[in-house]
Amino acid sequence: MFFHPMDFLILIAFALSIWAQFRVKGTFNRWAEVPAMSGLTGYEAARRLLDANGLYDVPIEPVPGRLSDHYDPIHRVVRLSEPVYYESSISAISVACHEVGHAIQHKVSYPMLTLRHRIFPVVNFASGIAPFLLIGGFLFQATGLIGIGIIFFSVAVAFQLITLPVEFNASSRARELMVSEGFITNEEERGVSKVLNAAALTYVAAALISLLELVKYIMIFFSNRE
Repeated sequence: MFFHPMDFLILIAFALSIWAQFRVKGTFNRWAEVPAMSGLTGYEAARRLLDANGLYDVPIEPVPGRLSDHYDPIHRVVRLSEPVYYESSISAISVACHEVGHAIQHKVSYPMLTLRHRIFPVVNFASGIAPFLLIGGFLFQATGLIGIGIIFFSVAVAFQLITLPVEFNASSRARELMVSEGFITNEEERGVSKVLNAAALTYVAAALISLLELVKYIMIFFSNRE
């Protein structure tokens, strides 16, 4: 009941996730020590990129923490962690421009970002109730309850899968705009790619874990029906 052959793959995915977290921190710290030749801080790079794309009304705010950077689509604010906001390094401008990439996606109504915003309320509810339905189904051997739990859990998994192209697209936009705007040289582009790719890997690992768990629950569901 509590062990399934899929758990081996899930454990491997968890190990990948932990490694990805260490890698993103290590990569960020490494390139945080490499000054950007442009001399721009994360804030300055983000502000110039926003203005260059007509997003003059999108503010940039510093927030406490490390790697706590994000774009708030509800309030239309780019929030940068203090090391990114104030420092002038490859890591700082890479992360800052990535978050601006999300703001640009919002402006042009990038389809996957729009879809993610629309389903978020449903995902928030589904991800909260799915574990209780699945646990209840397993404890009481209620196949129907497991089935309902799988449906709700599938919504959460879909959200994570939709997040992948959103993140990759934001990074792609950031790299292209940083080069075209002269924020980085061709030599610095390698460091930018390493920082952004390391961050993207954390989303891939999280999505993989959720997808494998979903497959596991589906296999249990059909096994119980038989």
